Amino acid sequence: MVPRTQSLNTFIRLTAVALAATLAGCSLNPFADDDEPSVPTPASAPPPSYDSSSQSSVPEYTGPVVERVSQPVPLADNHPNEYVVKVGDTLWDIAATFLKDPWFWPEIWHINTQIENPHLIYPGDVLALVYIDGQPRVTNVRASTYRLSPQARVSPITQAVTSIPYESVSAFLSSGAVLEKRETDRLPYLLETRGDHLIAAAGNIVYVRGIDDGALGSRYNIVEVGGPLIDPDDNKLIGYQGKFIGEGTLRRTGDPATVALTDTSQEAVPGDKLIPESVDIPLNFYPRAPSSAIDGRIISVVGGVTQIGQYQVVVLNRGTRDGLSVGDVLTVFRTGETVKDRFGGGKVRLPDEEAGTLMVFKVYDRIGYGLVMEATQAIHIHDTVRNPI
Repeated sequence: MVPRTQSLNTFIRLTAVALAATLAGCSLNPFADDDEPSVPTPASAPPPSYDSSSQSSVPEYTGPVVERVSQPVPLADNHPNEYVVKVGDTLWDIAATFLKDPWFWPEIWHINTQIENPHLIYPGDVLALVYIDGQPRVTNVRASTYRLSPQARVSPITQAVTSIPYESVSAFLSSGAVLEKRETDRLPYLLETRGDHLIAAAGNIVYVRGIDDGALGSRYNIVEVGGPLIDPDDNKLIGYQGKFIGEGTLRRTGDPATVALTDTSQEAVPGDKLIPESVDIPLNFYPRAPSSAIDGRIISVVGGVTQIGQYQVVVLNRGTRDGLSVGDVLTVFRTGETVKDRFGGGKVRLPDEEAGTLMVFKVYDRIGYGLVMEATQAIHIHDTVRNPI
């Protein structure tokens, strides 16, 4: 058993969460309730016809017309006219293949109603860049054989592509967490250890208060409420760092309930919190610019590093109360330094410089979790996040 005073090597381990991406038009998550049919069937009508033999021109699409966007969406340099979805692709990868700014994807995604499950993209699907009323659109022109096979649904190759790399979010779920203040107050807590033990470790039984609806056998992570997180904009407490202590299984319900500790990396003591070994991550989201003006800061980074790079999880001091939503894309600006003017005298604050892009994948009232998708230079705590430019 490792003493609590030593540095943490692991944080909260949570069950892996499968993320499925819903691709839609311009409204917020309009297909969240869509389910995959148990046995997909081939579409009876042929897909829209187009000529992909020439890479120098894009065909005019003759299918149904969708609502036009107000301004043309900038396409990526050397974009293809068609793309075959591969295993391991993410929605961000595919969007970046066609677009200069991937978060504009929902504005040009055109649903082909002749394709089974038109809101999802699968490995083997053929996507084509077409024009509708002079505006670029990407549509699924040919479904893969995988999505048309009843047996294919049990194979990993048929899983719809996710919005962001699954491994990155999985690493976040197993390496750390931030506890929002209101959430912390509601969590169950360790009351006492059974027997003559001042502290608890793997193999011990503990009594817990606050488990109201747990099922026998449910697993929990035991977490120490660590250092406070202060909003640098108003100096208010918005949460705490969560420190992983161990895991346990619910043996008996009631008040107090009984939990058996199955694994610990540090001693568990009265007051430690219990978190169900599952996390509510929204399953359907896609990249887009926020609907509200966001001007916040990075207040923490999972893993305790000082310089933040691609695919690292950061915590923002903005949440639902500020208009932040899952799927929102933000530009990170490195905060300009204040330097001494050796010639004119006084001090001058250098301008903020664009440093990267992140996508929000979890939000609370006052905080949000974001995954850094691109980093053009090192990102630091207290750097600014704003709407894409």
